[in-house]
Amino acid sequence: MSITALLVLKCTPETPNPVILAHAFDFSGFNYFYHPNITEFVRFYSSTVASRTLPSQRQSVKHEDYMVHAYNRDGLCAVGLMDDRYPVRCAFSLLNQVLDEYQKIFGETWRSAKEVSKQKWPYLVEALDKFQDLAEADKLSKIQMELDETSIIIHKTIDSVLARGEKLDTLVEKSSDLNKASKMFYKKARKTNVCCTIL
Repeated sequence: MSITALLVLKCTPETPNPVILAHAFDFSGFNYFYHPNITEFVRFYSSTVASRTLPSQRQSVKHEDYMVHAYNRDGLCAVGLMDDRYPVRCAFSLLNQVLDEYQKIFGETWRSAKEVSKQKWPYLVEALDKFQDLAEADKLSKIQMELDETSIIIHKTIDSVLARGEKLDTLVEKSSDLNKASKMFYKKARKTNVCCTIL
C-alpha cells in the first residue's frame, strides 16, 4: 500500500481550471526517466477529479491500479493518489488533516491564488512520507471517526467522472497541462494496454 501524491488545489466555481497550491510526490516505484511524464499525469488526473468534486463532497475515482481520492472543502480541495489497496477511510482522514493544516498555516490566502505555486510546503512532504505507514494512517482515521457518517461517492473509473460525451483521450489531447512528450507517453501506454487486453 502506498501514496504516490498529495495535492492541495483551489477549486471554486469562479476558477474554471483548478490551481495547484501545494504538492508532494513519491515516484520511487517508477523508472526515473518517466518522472516528468508521471508528474504531469498526476497533476492532470488530480485537476480533473478535483474540478468535478463539488464543495463539501468526497469522492474516490479508480484509475487502473490507483485511486484518486478528493475532498473539496468549500473550494479548497485535497487530492491523494494512492494504490487501490490503501483504505478509503484512512485516505479521507489524511485529506481532512491536510486541509486542516493548510488552513491553519495559510488561512484564506488561497482564495486569491491565480497560478500554480512553485513553493514547497514541508508539511505535505512529511505527511506523504509519514502516512505511507498504514499504522500511522489508521491512528489518524480512528481520531476522525466522523468520516464514517459522511457519504463518499466512489466511481468505478475516471471515465465515470467525466461529463456526458467527454472522453479521456479528448481531454488529454486538449490539455494545456500536458506537453507533447507526455501526450505521446499516454498514447503509447493506451496502445500497450489495448493490445494486451484479454477478453
